[in-house]
Amino acid sequence: MRIILRVSNKINIVSLAIALVLASPAAAEMTAEERATILAPTTDFSAAELHENLPGGLATNTRRFDREAFSQPSQNMSFEGRGDFFIGNGFFKRLWVTAPSSTTSADGLGPLYNARACQRCHLKDGRGHPPANNDDNAVSMFLRVSIPPATDEQRQAIADHLINIVPEPTYGGQLQDIAIPGHAAEGRMVIEYTDEELTFADGEPVTLRKPTYRFADPGYGPLREDVLFSPRIASPMIGLGLLEAIAEEDILAAADPDDVDGDGISGVPKYIWSRAQERVMLARFGWKLGNPTIEDQSSDAMAGDIGISNPLFPAHGGDCTANQPTCLEAPAGIGGPGGDLEASAEVMDKIFFYSRHLAVPARRQVDDPLVLRGKELFYQASCTSCHTPKHATRNDEDVDPALRGQLIWPYTDLLLHDMGEGLADGRPEGTASGSEWRTAPLWGIGMTEKVNGHTFFLHDGRARNLTEAILWHGGEAMKARETFRTMDKPDREALIAFLKSL
Repeated sequence: MRIILRVSNKINIVSLAIALVLASPAAAEMTAEERATILAPTTDFSAAELHENLPGGLATNTRRFDREAFSQPSQNMSFEGRGDFFIGNGFFKRLWVTAPSSTTSADGLGPLYNARACQRCHLKDGRGHPPANNDDNAVSMFLRVSIPPATDEQRQAIADHLINIVPEPTYGGQLQDIAIPGHAAEGRMVIEYTDEELTFADGEPVTLRKPTYRFADPGYGPLREDVLFSPRIASPMIGLGLLEAIAEEDILAAADPDDVDGDGISGVPKYIWSRAQERVMLARFGWKLGNPTIEDQSSDAMAGDIGISNPLFPAHGGDCTANQPTCLEAPAGIGGPGGDLEASAEVMDKIFFYSRHLAVPARRQVDDPLVLRGKELFYQASCTSCHTPKHATRNDEDVDPALRGQLIWPYTDLLLHDMGEGLADGRPEGTASGSEWRTAPLWGIGMTEKVNGHTFFLHDGRARNLTEAILWHGGEAMKARETFRTMDKPDREALIAFLKSL
């Protein structure tokens, strides 16, 4: 039975939104026009929109806004689900050790690795940061490495979405800067910054820092001369299950690779082979859309970052290559509860569940006049052309009940956009060019300093605050960036206040 009220257009829209958020039968019966009305960008900035304070729908964390704000479970989760969540949290925090060990359930680290636990990169389930200096720990940031495809077979595999990159023959797909005893680390990442001066239209100066990267102290010989580098900081873990539950057709509906509408925005979808589903799928995760599912993303990180074999990546050497024979010959952590794998299917399933259910924190100050003014400016600057405010999650049985049929506010279109030469890493990944990046979700961005104690943003943490992050935008976002740069200071502050409320 429909529960949509017809008293007035305003009440009708409100009731539709409530139906969608509650995942009721009425939500499943919505027409395309009714659904589009809910998801359309607002034109009224006099007050917060209905449910705007709940960016994760009923799964939103409304209870903790301290350092644990990103580590809370979906708030509408069942009691049984909460048990699985906290077991998964234990595995996410597990410190893996060198094999062989008496701790047979947690041995098999490395031999080459970037961190001993998922939580070491995703500290408090939040955002990584660049090292403060060349002697500082780079544990929440690493350097991707690859070489250009050189054969027709490699180029065809990329075109067919079967592989993302061609690994560097000796060092694989990323630099592992730590090793277990008796083995040499692959090297270390060195970052050097130069200042770039910029001026707002009102004359206020701002200094951006431009990084350059190099691979120092290579432990296994020289790299190929044509090697490509790309630095990456760990992304926040919140809301991943909700992003995974957005219908593929909704994402594709926003794509405009040829800029047919002439607005200068050319969102491009990316596809890649899913080991979990054994088919090519729409990619959703990673700075350049490297993986299609939480299973693929988590399993890839377990193998590449920690060196732990798992059902999707059963090799015990992690990212070790044939040119690193001592790495491949190192003892593996097998024979314990994981059998022939260091992380069993049961362990990985709990990690997937945990990753899928990390809740997005509720918005703060949504009705504050300064925040509402900033929201209006954000829309006027066309930031929403890429940072799409609202989506709805699917309402079918393949979606976890806690994530099903939710009205969510992630501020992303999950598409690739050309961000210009300033942010280009020059390293293609699959069909993503060296200057294309996924639109980063903005939900929770205002809690970064509270959770992680810093305000470093963008894929490599070069931006020291939100203002710098905006000013690094180029390419398709140049018009929006220039709109921000030419605002007067009160308007700039209002837009930043809006972002901090997310």
